[in-house]
Amino acid sequence: MPDYELLELLLFRAIPRQDVKPLARRLLDTFGDLAATVSATPARLSRVEGVGQAVITELKLAEAMATRLSRARVLNRPIISSWQALLDYCHTAMSHRETEHLRVLFLDRKNTLIADEELGRGTVDHVPVYPREVLRRALDLNASALILVHNHPSGDPTPSDADITMTAQIQTAAQALGLTLHDHLIIGKSRESSFRALGLL
Repeated sequence: MPDYELLELLLFRAIPRQDVKPLARRLLDTFGDLAATVSATPARLSRVEGVGQAVITELKLAEAMATRLSRARVLNRPIISSWQALLDYCHTAMSHRETEHLRVLFLDRKNTLIADEELGRGTVDHVPVYPREVLRRALDLNASALILVHNHPSGDPTPSDADITMTAQIQTAAQALGLTLHDHLIIGKSRESSFRALGLL
């Protein structure tokens, strides 16, 4: 089923007994695809002609369900053996964000995900990261390892100099506390960068 047909079904639930094809087309023309439409902020959605609170609620419900479904595939499972599921979850949760967000995935000794927390929100090209806060939370959770994940709204997941410096700081502090930093993933629109794969960790 094409994206526009799925979107029409969602819209028909929000606006019954109306032709929702023109609105579906406007949304796809505005945001580019179904994922970007569902992930758009309520403020941006409301600027599209024909979008009211019922439509926003339906789209945000679809977004929440997609994120929870993909998260369920990695929660309480060994991350290393579910790597593709982890990448799918990170893309679902972060690839269409309009500003940078930092998530930290906290793992136990068996590399099972025990917590996934957003520890920072920033601008279109920067997110403030405080290594002390990241590591304090790891100790609070009795975690043994962690994976950093943040997005680049530009779509290009190439690490910046600031990303590299921040990761090195967290790795140094983590090692001093006996914690392992498995990776730092940067999520772009359709691909990701792994510090481990790039030889930066």
